[in-house]
Amino acid sequence: MSGSNVSKVFYAENYHPIQAGSIDGTDILPHDNAVYRALLCSSAGLYDPLRDPKVFGDPYCTLFVGRLSHLTTEDSLRRAMSKYGRVKNLRLVRHIVTGSSRGYAFVEYETEKEMRHAYKDAHHSMIDDCEIIVDYNRQQLMPGWIPRRLGGGLGGKKESGQLRFGGRERPFRAPLRPIPHDDLKRLGITPPPEGRYMSRFQVPSPPRRETDSVCREEGSSVKDSVEKDGHSRSSSTDGDDWSHTRSPNDYRGGHSHKGNYEKMKHESRRGSNDKEDYYQRSSSEKEDRYQRRSSDKDRSRRRDSNDRDDHSRKRHKSRR
Repeated sequence: MSGSNVSKVFYAENYHPIQAGSIDGTDILPHDNAVYRALLCSSAGLYDPLRDPKVFGDPYCTLFVGRLSHLTTEDSLRRAMSKYGRVKNLRLVRHIVTGSSRGYAFVEYETEKEMRHAYKDAHHSMIDDCEIIVDYNRQQLMPGWIPRRLGGGLGGKKESGQLRFGGRERPFRAPLRPIPHDDLKRLGITPPPEGRYMSRFQVPSPPRRETDSVCREEGSSVKDSVEKDGHSRSSSTDGDDWSHTRSPNDYRGGHSHKGNYEKMKHESRRGSNDKEDYYQRSSSEKEDRYQRRSSDKDRSRRRDSNDRDDHSRKRHKSRR
């Protein structure tokens, strides 16, 4: 291990309970009971983040906001986070019995660009005299995620004795000891990225939508086809001028440059039609997904309200 990597760090792309409990991401044994519990949930598949009825909105436009004051309300949080973009939805997580704030929330923005702006600038900002932390929606975007209530999560305080590393607030430190590659591979743990460590002051980028890469690839292909189209058009023009001085029998194979141009034009038009069909299918699938999530959100709200009403009635009867 070189001395230049002493102050370097790296971040987890996949979640593994044993690795999250290690300061350098090289542990191969769980060191507390909470890690054992998270490992059991992960290996047995007891937690499915995609089927949580309280989850709403587009995960690529949603931020996790933690370390909030218990006095912070939905209105004050919306005002504070609106400085970075248009807030579409907001959920301040509250205790199911008492209704008090749990100290964290999920904020969805209108666009992914606004989310990234808040991700970069809202971290360690102040809301109601409390310094908050901001991270992307790891519950839906980080493979293998296990929440804190099941022994997983990231971050934490030293007083709790359950520190979790690999996140934005507490990244992994570059290992100072030999890396057990064979043991990590056996456990399915991603080894540290040797030679590609980051500085502590660099901001890790949140994951990007897969369709963005697809659109970029399609855009490059369309650009290439347009360039070929323009090249064939110029060749066709030159061919027309050249055809005045040549006889029809001089063309090889009986094909002209003008025919090649019409063929390229037809292929370009077909590619644009395929692109429009792709965008229409993706927009319809997105609308269906949003409708299902909104209906699940309404059902969870009704269930929470019914639970609070039952609790209030029980308390009223006990006072009598």
